[in-house]
Amino acid sequence: MEAFFFGYQAFTAKPDEMLARRGLSRVHHRILFFIARYPGLSVKELLGYLGVSKQALNTPLRQLMEMHLVESVAAPDDKRKRLLGFTPEGARLEAALRREQVRLLEKAFAEAGDTAVQGWLAVNQALGAMRQRE
Repeated sequence: MEAFFFGYQAFTAKPDEMLARRGLSRVHHRILFFIARYPGLSVKELLGYLGVSKQALNTPLRQLMEMHLVESVAAPDDKRKRLLGFTPEGARLEAALRREQVRLLEKAFAEAGDTAVQGWLAVNQALGAMRQRE
């Protein structure tokens, strides 16, 4: 367990620092992460990925929009449905955050070797599958 916690701390340290300079936090990073992975996702879909209530999402999402990092547009098929995407500045921020984490993972993967990387991926995929079942 300790290795997991320290590993996560290392994985989030640089992005946390980058976000803090903008007055943002890890919750904002999670929102940016899923918008990057699923461009044009709806607010409802984002709620599902994050596993939070609408109330919990409201403030950080609004902050990202007020900072002109995220934009919301009406869906062409249903004007009540809001689709989320990045502004150019939001896309740059998300790419910078991702770049730091990819760089760290590449370094750790090179040190650990292929067998360890495959085991790490398998464990994380199993954990993700457990989340989806619960």
